[in-house]
Amino acid sequence: MSSIFNSDNKEATQIGIYVVLTAAACVPAFFGIDAYLNIIGAAHDEAVATAATLVLFGCIYIGRHLATIWSARQREIPRNVLNGLALAIAVCFVWLFVHVDLQFETFRGINLLLYWMPFLMIGLCTGALIKLFRMSTRKELEAAKTQAAQSQSELHLLQSQLSPHFLFNTLNNMYGLSITQHEKIPSLILKLSDLLRYSVYEANETYVPLKDELAYIHNYIDFEQLRIGDRLELKTDMESLINNDIRIAPMLLIVFIENAFKHSKNTSEPTVFIEIRLKVWGNSILFYLRNSHNRSDVHAQTVEKHSGFGLANVKKRLQLLYPNQHDLAIENEETQYTVNLRLNLR
Repeated sequence: MSSIFNSDNKEATQIGIYVVLTAAACVPAFFGIDAYLNIIGAAHDEAVATAATLVLFGCIYIGRHLATIWSARQREIPRNVLNGLALAIAVCFVWLFVHVDLQFETFRGINLLLYWMPFLMIGLCTGALIKLFRMSTRKELEAAKTQAAQSQSELHLLQSQLSPHFLFNTLNNMYGLSITQHEKIPSLILKLSDLLRYSVYEANETYVPLKDELAYIHNYIDFEQLRIGDRLELKTDMESLINNDIRIAPMLLIVFIENAFKHSKNTSEPTVFIEIRLKVWGNSILFYLRNSHNRSDVHAQTVEKHSGFGLANVKKRLQLLYPNQHDLAIENEETQYTVNLRLNLR
């Protein structure tokens, strides 16, 4: 019962709005029509202007109704229909003023027809154009909301996959260390606890302060340094931030860094080389990463196959969160892997 009552109130409100808008529009329409009738020298111009104003708005509402009937079977409103209606209105306006000098003295009925037909067409086309434009805008808005909801749902799914993916890779690494270097496990567990706390509890927002993300990256690098030891040759140049104004999508850069450590540790070289740079420059976040790896190594290819999930995930998130607002370039050479990423500031 309450829903019916609310629906009736909403309909009454819409009718009231239409009445107020119509009354407000009648005044300038009357003066415009009256001025036109003075130009063509019509008799009793005020009475005719009043009648013409009523006819005009009657045609507008008829045009709206006809447009509603026509659009009922249309999935979307073609742009050429809207353009055609606008063109028809413009042609009719031009004809009304051009026709002033084209009088048929002996055929008064023809004169009336030539005046009134474009006038009626203006009303019908205007009503149809207003209705179809509103419906087209509403449908585009609904489609945009649907797409946004779908993208948001997909984004949440991608974010929910990040922690299990990271945890799976980390536990595999710790298992190997528990056999060969078990003395490192307690420190690694503490670092892992901090990493998981961030990824589970603090990285659920669409965007987080870049300062917090950098703290997480530094924590991860410390974790890897404990795990790899003296074999790691690491160069970092990451800008220090003290405020929360600059934001970034969470767990975005860590995928590249994680892959860099996985690629490097599987090379046959005695040292693991990784270079990481991050800088805020103008309106952009610039991220650069270079690491050593052996593309021809069979085991490295196996790791790359299993780590493809993370890279595919981050590319999809970039499309969703930074559409036309990022540049990603990846170079996979024989002995090194390079990532260049630019993000617009949020």
